[in-house]
Amino acid sequence: MKKLLPTSTSGSLPKPSWLAQPETLWSPWKLEGDELVHGKQDALRLSLQEQQHAGIDIVSDGEQSRQHFVTTFIEHLDGVDFEKRQTVKIRDRYDASVPTVVGPVSRQKPVFVEDAKFLREQTDQPIKWALPGPMTMIDTLFDDHYKSREKLAWEFAKILNQEAKELEAAGVDIIQFDEPAFNVFFDEVNDWGIAALERAIEGLKCETAVHICYGYGIKANTDWKKTLGSEWRQYEEVFPKLQQSNIDIISLECHNSRVPIELLELIRGKKVMVGAIDVATDEIETPEEVADTLRQALQFVDADKLYPCTNCGMAPLSRDVSNAKLKALRAGADIVRKELTV
Repeated sequence: MKKLLPTSTSGSLPKPSWLAQPETLWSPWKLEGDELVHGKQDALRLSLQEQQHAGIDIVSDGEQSRQHFVTTFIEHLDGVDFEKRQTVKIRDRYDASVPTVVGPVSRQKPVFVEDAKFLREQTDQPIKWALPGPMTMIDTLFDDHYKSREKLAWEFAKILNQEAKELEAAGVDIIQFDEPAFNVFFDEVNDWGIAALERAIEGLKCETAVHICYGYGIKANTDWKKTLGSEWRQYEEVFPKLQQSNIDIISLECHNSRVPIELLELIRGKKVMVGAIDVATDEIETPEEVADTLRQALQFVDADKLYPCTNCGMAPLSRDVSNAKLKALRAGADIVRKELTV
């Protein structure tokens, strides 16, 4: 991106009340059939307009086409039975009822490609599209077929690569893989998780990103954070190998977190989407607070590689709060941009 400190969001933005229940994470759709298709497109247009009005530089669909950041993709694959459910512990944190892998997983048709084409038609701005990462996908299922987390991850990586190549052909500039599991399963991440992610980006010419955060502002995540002590050093476990990987951009959580900012030194040379907006509170950051987070990051990230961003998705927030936070992100980036160009 040519603009200095281009702003972006890490993922989801609030859905309008006619599409899904507001301020509710993973709310069911209120529409069906063709009405749902057109409803998603209308919501995408609205989300894009709100991003543009806030001054966001790298825009997305606001995940208006995703009900859940993992299972919406899996719903379109063969080999997974959504009626046959099991309770598993998600990211060693909370129990959830999940679908079961019952046979070889495969992708018979594109999942988000038509949505991405629609977004591309609406704007000339750089666009980013989010997909679930292989490790986070396997952590959101019960595997009754492969009986191996690693084998299933590699199968998903091949499927994600198929989707990513078609998203690139549809005009997507940045494809982001959401991997919150990278903050939990450190041995697996280093043994095969990053390699599986690299399989998912194989052959892509567009930019690629991995988003690793501490989760939405839901109780299970906020309770987990309280157990992590005065310093959150999870990134320290995976950053060294990610720094050597083929991933272009690393998206992470900074503002109001206890992540030691000096851990960014471990990924020096990479582009970094620095989370400067807290998604776990309705409190609106001031532009100066955003600017301060960015200034701290600039000690360890070259200015031409820093992308101001949100910590995580903002689907559970109200649209008013979300829009105000996006405007604060833009205003804070403007402050630091001016300081860098004086």
